[in-house]
Amino acid sequence: MSEFLDQLRRVNGDVLHDPATRALYSADASNYRHVPQVVLRPKSIDAVVEAVAVAAAHGVPITSRGAGTSIAGNACGTGLVIDFSRYLNAVEIDGDRATVQPGAVLDRVNALATPFLFGPDPSTHSRCTVGGMIGNNACGAHSVRWGKTSENVTRLDVLLPDGRRFRTDAPPELDLPTADPAWFPELSRRVSGYALDALPDLTKALVGTEGTCVVLLGAELKLVRAPERRILVVLGFADTYDAADQVVALRELPVLAVEGIDEALVRAVRQRPELPPGRSWLFVEVSDHHTAKQAARISRHHLIIEDAAHQRALWRIREDGAGLTTRTPDGGEAWSGWEDAAVPPENLGRYLREFDALLSRHGRRGITYGHYGEGCLHVRIDFDLAHGYRAFLEDAADLVVAHGGSLSGEHGDGQARSELLTRMYPPAAIKAFGRFKAAFDPRNLLNPGRIVDPLPLDADLRVVVAPPRIPTRAEFAADTRRCVGVGKCLNTKGGVMCPSYRVTKEEKHSTRGRARLLFEMLTGDVIRKGWRSAEVRDALDLCLACKGCKRDCPVDVDMAAYKAEFLHHHYKWRVRPAAHYSMGWLPLWLRLGFVHRLATRFRRLGGIAPERELPVPARRTLQQLFRRTNQGGTRVLLFPDTFTNRFEPRIGLDAANVLTHLGYQVDLPKPTVCCGLTWHSTGQFGVAERVLRRTARILRPWTSTGTPVVGLEPSCTSFLRNEAQKLTDDSDVKLLANSMRTFAEQIEQDLPQAVGSGKALVQIHCHQYADLGFVADRNVFETAGVDATVLDSGCCGLAGNFGFEKGHYEVSMACAEQGLLPAVRETEAQVVADGFSCRTQIRHGSAKEPVHLATVIASTLGLVSKET
Repeated sequence: MSEFLDQLRRVNGDVLHDPATRALYSADASNYRHVPQVVLRPKSIDAVVEAVAVAAAHGVPITSRGAGTSIAGNACGTGLVIDFSRYLNAVEIDGDRATVQPGAVLDRVNALATPFLFGPDPSTHSRCTVGGMIGNNACGAHSVRWGKTSENVTRLDVLLPDGRRFRTDAPPELDLPTADPAWFPELSRRVSGYALDALPDLTKALVGTEGTCVVLLGAELKLVRAPERRILVVLGFADTYDAADQVVALRELPVLAVEGIDEALVRAVRQRPELPPGRSWLFVEVSDHHTAKQAARISRHHLIIEDAAHQRALWRIREDGAGLTTRTPDGGEAWSGWEDAAVPPENLGRYLREFDALLSRHGRRGITYGHYGEGCLHVRIDFDLAHGYRAFLEDAADLVVAHGGSLSGEHGDGQARSELLTRMYPPAAIKAFGRFKAAFDPRNLLNPGRIVDPLPLDADLRVVVAPPRIPTRAEFAADTRRCVGVGKCLNTKGGVMCPSYRVTKEEKHSTRGRARLLFEMLTGDVIRKGWRSAEVRDALDLCLACKGCKRDCPVDVDMAAYKAEFLHHHYKWRVRPAAHYSMGWLPLWLRLGFVHRLATRFRRLGGIAPERELPVPARRTLQQLFRRTNQGGTRVLLFPDTFTNRFEPRIGLDAANVLTHLGYQVDLPKPTVCCGLTWHSTGQFGVAERVLRRTARILRPWTSTGTPVVGLEPSCTSFLRNEAQKLTDDSDVKLLANSMRTFAEQIEQDLPQAVGSGKALVQIHCHQYADLGFVADRNVFETAGVDATVLDSGCCGLAGNFGFEKGHYEVSMACAEQGLLPAVRETEAQVVADGFSCRTQIRHGSAKEPVHLATVIASTLGLVSKET
């Protein structure tokens, strides 16, 4: 091993064999776990050639990896894992041809190829690599029109373990088997086994070989012209069988896609979109109005949608399906393993009926959806992976074969289905598969255990590795399994998740990477120090606790909550970082006046970034300035959070003036109150709970009578409404949680129509984005006559204490520079940000003075407070 590593380190690339990296790459998006010896992120194609030679010389197995989103266990191995995604992502476009390196991301290829595109489009298109697509013969929703990856690749540049490199349009002499056409079922979505029927076209035959025959170095892609128009027709049906029975009729039309969506999948979405009546739906995409009308006639219940934003909202349900279906309706866990079978479309209805009967016989449940136009069914099932998993998969394989289908319709065989190929193909075909692999890889070094000489389908299951070896809550252990690896957190645009990953592009800074490290921490054989793990601590150090993952992750991973719990255990009975004492205890220091009087010392001793200016507390607090008015109105309580109360009391006065103007009697508690968030986010749960319970007791006179409590700081409002109830089961805390309202929610129904005008550029606080929602705020802006543009720029980067902590400044500002600060600098509109962190970051990075929604509305009503 040491000699192997010494030679590998001479390769131009990142050679990583530390415990954290080995843990990060131990799994893909499947149920399987294989801890690699070493990971290489090569910086050149020559480096790949050299690394393969070193591995071959030492007999080390080689696994090629792109985004790590393979669902069948195709992209995790025990030897050398080559990650192409970091550096080898070059793209060259020449008309309707693209030449790409294996790590090129599909969405980037299509962005550069306009007005053309690469036809195959798996749901992971925003992060999946072309190399991974070629490995699995990926298809996607539009294969009805443009086919599989194998039909859209014109040439491969490949490497063999013996050092030979060639292009598939000019291969060397190879001893390849001949195939009997009778071996292969006739359906377009067959990707199981090897495509020997494609020979002598070696390009098509090697697409879908899952890295078991060659190492891919590059590819030439055939592009298609993008449709000028896309129209989505949504058809509603009584059940999924009725929907499936209409697929053949729809395939007679020039459709672009025909996707099936089940009611249970729609229920998993936070906000149910507008759909026609029914319990199952077909999403039919077409390119012209005539075809749209023809498709609509298939069902009495239908919608024809031309608005692009509405279409994207609906497609998002389908694209997030692999994540949304990991939880059953009652909250149980559901798994892949049999999620990808395909049958001829004319058999889909019958197959679905018999498949559901098979689920019932095995006492299992699953949520079905998928590429109905191609007869490809996706489903995640509530398997007990320790019992009955093999029996179900064997019966399911026999069922799909009986319907003339393929075990896999696009995800490949991997470890999940390779062992079952003998149930789909005759012995002569299985023998031919072995000869085909041996022609390229006679020593079985390339991704061994897949397709040929397969590993057992019920071995190496990461979800049953071992019970946690360290004390933890059962819920936390389950949460570390919540991430299934589909990698939506690897997106670099749209939403909030994951700010630090977007800056560093390091897997350990993705939500997926951190979740995987926490899982390995509990498992204990790679990450060995449990709650004291330095690897987990370092990975979580750049987590902004923005909670973007709680909203954007399709399986609701809440890394902010996991980080807080880890910090709670990691520093128990230990000295904490200085920032935990300074920023974590900030509400107390402000109350005692330390921040104002000892600002320089506070910065030096408190672990504060020297580049940061500390905000200056106001001369008088909101509680000191407030005067109760309008005694006869409906009572509301204004919550004087630390930031509004101590730094920007004018916001509280503006809110009070607006509420009073709308007829409310506004109260303010006299004692100092605090939600406890700063202690909670730094893992100081004991103090956080005591602070929270004290505040809840102080506010009991209002909350016990149903008085709304209006929060102005989104992070505090979100914490009191949601996280507080997880911290303690105190009855007063529950009353407070149920009483919390945002300012917009409180005034939404009372604000007079169109009282103002002007434009606003709005930055949503991440905790509001994740927990509170922005619907009421949009309505308030509209009612007030303010033309509001809401930024889709991600986290501001300051994120509470994160951006103030020493060592975080560069990442914090880089987050802001990805979208927020450039937009703020360019706009002439009023900049609105309800979060204190967001406003502070905007002030630090621009010349703009941002305001709170309360001030915007107070201004339109002529009620802006003059006091400071």
